[in-house]
Amino acid sequence: MVQSLIFFVMMKRKLSFTAFTSMLLVLLGASISFSSCMQRQEKVQEPFAVEHLDWVSTATIYEVNVRQFTPEGTFNAFAQSLPRLKELGVDVLWFMPVHPIGVENRKGTLGSYYSIKDYKGTNPEFGTFDDFKAMVDEAHSLDMKVIIDWVANHTSHDAVWVTSNPEFYTRDSVGNLISPFDWTDVAELDFENKKLWDAMIDAMKYWVEEADIDGFRCDVAGEVPTEFWNKARRELDEVKPMFMLAEAEKPELQEYAFDADYGWEFHHIKNEIAKGKKTVMDLDQYVLKSESTYPRNTIKMNFTSNHDENSWNGTEFERLGEGVKAFTALTYVMPGMPLIYNGQEVGFNRRLQFFEKDLIDWTENAEMTNFYTKLNQLKEENTALAAGPDGGEVIRVKTSNDVNVFALIRRAENDEVFSIFNLSPLVQTITLQGDEFVGDYTNYLTGEAQTFTGSDTLELAPWQFFVLTK
Repeated sequence: MVQSLIFFVMMKRKLSFTAFTSMLLVLLGASISFSSCMQRQEKVQEPFAVEHLDWVSTATIYEVNVRQFTPEGTFNAFAQSLPRLKELGVDVLWFMPVHPIGVENRKGTLGSYYSIKDYKGTNPEFGTFDDFKAMVDEAHSLDMKVIIDWVANHTSHDAVWVTSNPEFYTRDSVGNLISPFDWTDVAELDFENKKLWDAMIDAMKYWVEEADIDGFRCDVAGEVPTEFWNKARRELDEVKPMFMLAEAEKPELQEYAFDADYGWEFHHIKNEIAKGKKTVMDLDQYVLKSESTYPRNTIKMNFTSNHDENSWNGTEFERLGEGVKAFTALTYVMPGMPLIYNGQEVGFNRRLQFFEKDLIDWTENAEMTNFYTKLNQLKEENTALAAGPDGGEVIRVKTSNDVNVFALIRRAENDEVFSIFNLSPLVQTITLQGDEFVGDYTNYLTGEAQTFTGSDTLELAPWQFFVLTK
């Protein structure tokens, strides 16, 4: 079967010899690593040193774009939605940067959140520091955590440090500030200067000590020295144990500094499968690669959207089409921590402007809200889906069509989740192989009973999926 599949794919995709060889190695590796149910290979990496807080393993993150969240665009107005978000099942609120935005070289009318003018200041567009602190306190009263976006790589061109600490910046041969990439509204900081490290960590401590936040989502974390993040984590934890999320996909960042990083590769594979440019085979390769690269106690943040994707690459409906719900469910049942970008829970389907006021349409979509609520409940309650070392490993269930259908089991303690995804726009009739999945289940999303006896045949509509629990 493997030989036939290789020949089919090689002809279909017109692979080069190099690409063919790579695929052959992946398939041979998969056949060696997997049993009849394609069970996962043993991990060889030693666990990283970061110890996660107890609440991290079952958490769902919710990204807040304050400017676009309400007509007022303020912390106080947002706070009125806290009970609704608690009912949705949100555990962690991630706020895009709450600092004042630079004016010099500003993009658009209101500028980018990520053009930081003062690390210890609060954006007056959103309210006062006291407003923010009151909102954090209210979130804590509902047992929700709050993290804020931290932009360590750069500031605005008119930031307070440009005047007070000009030595903190990277400059060209004639002394001008340098913008990283094509981000002309910001100036790059020079992390060769260790005094910058102390000033940056001091500013981070300010938000922990004064506002009692629970952690940071760190922008372009891979562009900043890992040693800086290691030092920052040590010193921040002395103030209060932190949750740290890196916008990066770099294993060493999770060794001492970060609890989680971005599942960018997984995200891009989902987009490409939706376009018909990749298949489930690429997803299998990703799982094997992740297992060989990241120790079990690391965490991926999985998502179908975020502020960058929504504004620049399109909504999840643009990118994933009819597969939106299937790919969303997949982000919950795969190892990691799921993210909801504000508006997804009501099926908001429009790109938000990044530098202007542009309100989210909160018209109720009960189907999507119920969908996300159920997935959040499953993540919270089922130990098999815990992030990090407490969750179940991926056991790949083999089917008669592993090019288009992704079937997997995760188990831990007394819990089990068996999921089957048709990740294609065509009807697929498949036979489940092996006996790992045999037993009685409940369809978590519908409540219907489902029994498997072995060699079961299923007909799956385009993008149809099942999330089954024991």
